Amino acid sequence: MCNKVKLKPLRIGVLALQGDVSEHIDMANTALKGMGLEGEAIIVKKKDQIDDIHGLIIPGGESTTIGRIAERYEIIPKIKDAVFAGMPMLGTCSGLILMAKKVRDVKIGETGQPTLGLLDVEVIRNAFGRQRESFEIDIKIPKIGKNPFPGVFIRAPAISSILSNDVEIIASYEDKIVAVQQNSLMGIAFHPELTDDTRLHELFIELVLKSPFKDRISKANS
Repeated sequence: MCNKVKLKPLRIGVLALQGDVSEHIDMANTALKGMGLEGEAIIVKKKDQIDDIHGLIIPGGESTTIGRIAERYEIIPKIKDAVFAGMPMLGTCSGLILMAKKVRDVKIGETGQPTLGLLDVEVIRNAFGRQRESFEIDIKIPKIGKNPFPGVFIRAPAISSILSNDVEIIASYEDKIVAVQQNSLMGIAFHPELTDDTRLHELFIELVLKSPFKDRISKANS
C-alpha cells in the first residue's frame, strides 16, 4: 500500500532584491486568504530559497538593478532551472522586463541588461513615459471577470511584439499590450500590488495550484 504524500501549504516567493516587495507579500497573502488556501508569501533573497517555494513573483522596481543583483548572487540560473522544471512566475512592471526574451528602451534602444529570457516577448522600457507621466486607468481583463482592473502605470513598459504562439495576450491599453500569459508565466506592465484588487494575484495562484511543480516541491520536502 502506497503512503499518501501530505501536501505542504503553498509558499509564494517574492524576489526581494529591490522594488515593491512588501506590497506583493501583502497582496499574495490576502489572495491566499480570500481563496481559502493554506499558505503564505515569503521573501526570497538567496538562490537556495528557490527550492522552498511553489511560485515566484518578481516585483516592480528598477529592472537593471534587480537584474545585476540577481546575476551577482547567482540567482538567475537557479530561477531558470526552476521555471524549466515547471515553477510558475509572475512579473510586474520591471519584473516583466526581467522575464522578457528581448528588451529595448524607448530612447536608447538595446539595453544590454541581464534578464531571465524566459517570456517570448519583446518589451519596451518606459513606453508610457517617465515618473511624471504616471497614471491610473481601468483595464479590461476578460480572463478575471467583467469588472475592469485598476491599472497603475509608473514608468511602465509595454510589450511591443509577441515572439511565439504560446503567448496569450490578456490585456491591452490603447494600442499597447500590457499583460500576457505563456503557459505558467505571467507578465504584467502595470502594478497590481498597488491596488486593493487581488484578482491578478489569484489568477497567478491558480496557475501555481495547477502546476506539477507544486507536487514536486511538496514531495521533496515531505
